[in-house]
Formats: sequence, C-alpha cells, structure tokens
Amino acid sequence: MASGHEELVEQLIRLIDIRLLDPLEILVDGHDALDPLRAAVRDRARSWAAIMIEGDDQAAYGVIVRAISTLYPGDGPFDPPLDWWRSPLGQIVARRVGHPTAESVSYAVAGAMLGITRQGVHDLASRGKLARHPQGGVLTAAVRDRLLQEGTRRA
Repeated sequence: MASGHEELVEQLIRLIDIRLLDPLEILVDGHDALDPLRAAVRDRARSWAAIMIEGDDQAAYGVIVRAISTLYPGDGPFDPPLDWWRSPLGQIVARRVGHPTAESVSYAVAGAMLGITRQGVHDLASRGKLARHPQGGVLTAAVRDRLLQEGTRRA
C-alpha cells in the first residue's frame, strides 16, 4: 500500500500508545501485560487505516468516528488544532467525513482541511466554488466534496 497508508498506521499507533496505553501502563505500574495489547494495536491499526482509506463510506465513517471519539474524548465538540487537519488522520477524516461534529467550519479550519490559506478559502467562497453556511464559515460537506474532486483529478 502507499506511504500515506503507512503514515496513517504509524499515527494511529502513536496516538493509541500516547493517549491510551501509556496512561494504563502508569496505572498498572509498568506491568508487561500491556505488551500483547501493543501488538494487537499494531496489527489492528493496519486494518483500521485500510478501512479509512479504501473501505466503503459506511465502514470508513464507523471506524473514523470510533477512533475520534476514543482518542479525543471530551464534553465539548471536537475541535482539533489547525495543524491536526494536515496530519494523515486529519486528511483522511476531512476526505471521508468532513468535520465529524460540525455542519460548518471557519475559513481557517476549511483552509487547514484543504491545505490552503484562509484567504484561499475566502476566494473560493466568493467565486461560488465553496458553499457558505448561512451562519458563517463554509459547509463541511462542501470542503469534503472539494477534497474528493481534487483527489479524482490527481488520480
């Protein structure tokens, strides 16, 4: 598979290690019982990445939502930093789901998702190439659709 797949696998493994397994290791005082879990995560991350990238829409959505809700729990809406959208996980989330919890996003977030500047998003919205949301920002679905169109042109 492509290096994008490997980058996504490595990011998933790293996130699960940092956010879930390392704290558990601290809690159980470094017990080696976590070694099989680390091996299972490494094995399953390949499967999750494959589904996120190549799975049908429903399967990809399910894996992405489970990953986001597990790795980024919280009482508020999912609001990652702008740089997150440029990561392998951020890019596949943007392409397959858009924003998992928002109908619209700011121009800055849309720019991060698209890999362009905020001004670039403004220009696209002004020319009618990116649908605006009535309450401000742009529609998440429009950002996702643009990413999918760009992916089709590159292929």
